[in-house]
Amino acid sequence: MKKHWEERALDLIKRSLEPLPQELNEIDWKVNFSEKGDRVARHLSAFANYSEGGFLVFGIDDRGKRIGVNLEQCKEIVAKAGNLVRDGLEPPLVIDSTVLLDGDVNLLIIYVPESETKPVHLRRGTIYDSYTRSAGQTRKLTKQEVARIISSSTGLTFETKLATSALSASDVLAKLDFATYFDLLKKSIPSSTEQILEVLAADKVVKRTNDGFCITNLGAILLAKNLGDFGELRRRGVRVIQYKGRDRLERLQETTGTKGYASGFGNLMNYISALLPANEVIRESLREEVKVYPPLSIRELVANALIHQDFETVGSSPVIEIFEDRLEVRNPGKPLIKTERFLDHPPRSRNETLASLMRRFRICEESGTGIDKVVSLCEFYQLPAPNFVVTDDHLIATLYAHRPLTKMDKADRIRACYLHACLKHVSSGDVVTNESIRGRFKISKRNYPIASKIISETLEAKLIKPRNPRNRSRKHAQYVPFWA
Repeated sequence: MKKHWEERALDLIKRSLEPLPQELNEIDWKVNFSEKGDRVARHLSAFANYSEGGFLVFGIDDRGKRIGVNLEQCKEIVAKAGNLVRDGLEPPLVIDSTVLLDGDVNLLIIYVPESETKPVHLRRGTIYDSYTRSAGQTRKLTKQEVARIISSSTGLTFETKLATSALSASDVLAKLDFATYFDLLKKSIPSSTEQILEVLAADKVVKRTNDGFCITNLGAILLAKNLGDFGELRRRGVRVIQYKGRDRLERLQETTGTKGYASGFGNLMNYISALLPANEVIRESLREEVKVYPPLSIRELVANALIHQDFETVGSSPVIEIFEDRLEVRNPGKPLIKTERFLDHPPRSRNETLASLMRRFRICEESGTGIDKVVSLCEFYQLPAPNFVVTDDHLIATLYAHRPLTKMDKADRIRACYLHACLKHVSSGDVVTNESIRGRFKISKRNYPIASKIISETLEAKLIKPRNPRNRSRKHAQYVPFWA
């Protein structure tokens, strides 16, 4: 019986070997079980501490060449690994394994799931002998990272942790832009300091203590007058970089925000807008500048980056990069759901309290509708479909400037067709047809074969499927996303 993780393992192995062999955070190649058990123990610790775990793959050498393993080797390796996770790590792990035929060689895959209790460390050492994966390598966790993992396991979230020690009431109000808080919620500012702090405490922006008030991370990251007043949070300011042309060779401008995300959001949007190219159009005899990207789509992507970032990622902050032909929004941390399911999957956020308050501030859409709106706007303005790519420890969302269909490559066409199918399905239960694809790409009716080709490409990519597999008529064929 096929194991639930096998498909993921095979996909990661393929990605690690093609086109250029390189180990991934989720994959480590091995020829045999090292005589130095500690080395393998470090890998096991690293995968157990890594989000969604990872795989030790025996039968691939350090150049990425498949050399295989025989069944006797497999038995020996599995036995040694079993002893190691039971006796060499704290807390002990439960691992799984299988032998798969890849081409003409056998590969032994040992699956190390993410541990529910972290950090997992070497039993012969201390809790600081814990490891993780980064840039395809196993490395030791820093003391700071260990402390964060421990605090997370105690139920403390980023938002509820304290950004300051106890302060006086006047010091709290001097550091927080409380006026913006009340303005965004469309509430009058209470007449007394005590009442103001009472309201802020109810929203977990501050916490009352015996010695005064502490500002929480939630309060600081959203409402700081100056993030520099809050230690590590000063590195969380949003960076905006404008480049000349289409690459990163020459920077024209760069700035890093110093205000909290809610306090500075309006200024951030205005700053980005001022850097964006615009097209001049004539409406009712008046010249008017129209920005290349729909402002609401930028707003949604930036807000999503702020809300869904992983605050446990050290030294990273959201970055907006502006190029001649595209805008990229990058946030630290991998998404909690697969990018191809952004439109239909129930939303999940690492920072629910922050997300909730940002929605109440009307900075972002109701839960789960933001990406739908971005895709819809790109269709309405006849832009290429947005792209969502997961890198090592980041999510990059990209908006593209207008590009005619003749300038779109195959990946552009497939992505647009798939997201078109997703949008139709989640918004109205509708289907993709040749006619709807012609509308999406502004293809004339007589050029319907072009739309048929786009649909065929997306079918081959297994991103859409026929609504009715028994229908053999291509003329009236209807399609839905692969997951529908």
